[in-house]
Amino acid sequence: MFDFVLLICTIVILFFIAFLILFVNPGSKTNRYFFLWVIFLIIWIFSNYFENEFYFQNYRPLLLRVDFASAIFISAFFYLFCLNFPRIIPVSRQKKIIIYFPSIFLSILSFTNLIIKDIHFQDNTIVFAQGYLFLLYFLFFIFYMGSGCGELVLKYKKSTGIERTQIFYVVLGFSISAVIAVTLNLILPPLVFIPSNLARLGIYGILIFCIFTALAITRYHLFEIRVIATEILVGAVALILLVQALTAETLLWRILGFGLLSLFGIVGVFLIKSVLKEIAMRTELQRAYEELKKLDVAKTEFIAITSHQLRTPLTAIKGYVSMILEKFYGGVPEKIKKPLENVFISNERLIKLVNDILNISKIETGKMELKLEKASLEKIISDIVDELKIKAENKNLYLVFEKPKEPLPQILIDKDKIRQVILNVIDNAIKYTEKGGATIKCQILNDKCQVMVSDTGVGLTKEEMTKLFESFTRGRAGYQFWTEGAGLGLYISRKFLEMHQGKIWAESPGKGKGSTFFIELPIK
Repeated sequence: MFDFVLLICTIVILFFIAFLILFVNPGSKTNRYFFLWVIFLIIWIFSNYFENEFYFQNYRPLLLRVDFASAIFISAFFYLFCLNFPRIIPVSRQKKIIIYFPSIFLSILSFTNLIIKDIHFQDNTIVFAQGYLFLLYFLFFIFYMGSGCGELVLKYKKSTGIERTQIFYVVLGFSISAVIAVTLNLILPPLVFIPSNLARLGIYGILIFCIFTALAITRYHLFEIRVIATEILVGAVALILLVQALTAETLLWRILGFGLLSLFGIVGVFLIKSVLKEIAMRTELQRAYEELKKLDVAKTEFIAITSHQLRTPLTAIKGYVSMILEKFYGGVPEKIKKPLENVFISNERLIKLVNDILNISKIETGKMELKLEKASLEKIISDIVDELKIKAENKNLYLVFEKPKEPLPQILIDKDKIRQVILNVIDNAIKYTEKGGATIKCQILNDKCQVMVSDTGVGLTKEEMTKLFESFTRGRAGYQFWTEGAGLGLYISRKFLEMHQGKIWAESPGKGKGSTFFIELPIK
């Protein structure tokens, strides 16, 4: 009795989900394929159930063939659904023939002896022998199901935002249903005795996949389906508890059954109310997120355009001031030379700021590209040290590069971007150090190249270290010792390293005790 009630509940829920999704958007191919997939799934569950019931003795062979015929359509429509979810992809006529023709052909052959034959009963269990085309049937079934799963995985890797979440819901539902079915129908039967009513739960587990997929198809714009699904599940469980209470063998079990039903009813009401509340909050959050996303895109585009427009006149100013200082237009009075040098330095600083902002806009819009090539970190560090040595000496600081005993291997990197990262870190070490100096080391650690820049400077607090690599963020020492910075250098460095699957972090024993910056890159 319990099995039959569960069967009816499952079929009713599946019918409801199928027609609800079709009603939401009957013109959508995705919705139509899902509807057809669920209809054939219902036929398969129905035939699979009754082919194992002894009181249908005369019809069990026919139901077994219906089981096989519907299963091949389930796999085919699952593949078509995956091709068109979440966005519809045009399918060529040739591809449709490849999908439809074998499905129709194999479903018809399921009613002959070419796929299954010699159907008979052994200890009331229906058994059969494999026909000549059984392997072909099996290969097509695996091809459709495997290709469908492959499409979902590929789309998940390429998708972002709401589409990625939709695909995740489908994959999660499929995984849960598959685990239940495989465990109860394939793994446990050879090991322990599984009662037939428990084994059938593996078949009904497909209901989880249908519900998750229905949620994904709606794209969260029709959140009401979640309420409906919750009400259906609460109603189905309540119905099962009612049947159990009515069919209990003793009065005590009946009282316990009705008590459990009452308790579940109260819990079910609170569950539905909580879902309604969560949906209302989620809707508001989703609307706010979409608005914020639009504003963020507009902000990034504005910054990118502005940066491009600013860089052109700044480059022209740099060129003209440089030519004046080099006496291209004649001699320069000493009184004007110093102000012009200050203009040149300020212009250089402004160009760097504009370039940093432009880099950020490219990173945030995904337009930043890597130009990978084999390069030596030692050579990059040596060139930077030579470049910054005069700056360190002007502050009476030492700048030492302790080369490793054995040369490091060349690694695949964007040389310009990694050079900018290391230059920025060493330059900061000089800026924020008043006495002593900075030491640079590099080594191989756990199949990664690690660069360490240690200084005897102002050091960092724990709070500063947590915010150090965020945009427009600087430590207190930054405002005290170097007022011109904008707090973008370390943020851009972190982003460049993340693009290389690397990372950057800082360690410091405290204020006035210096700090060490670590740059880590994978060996490729």
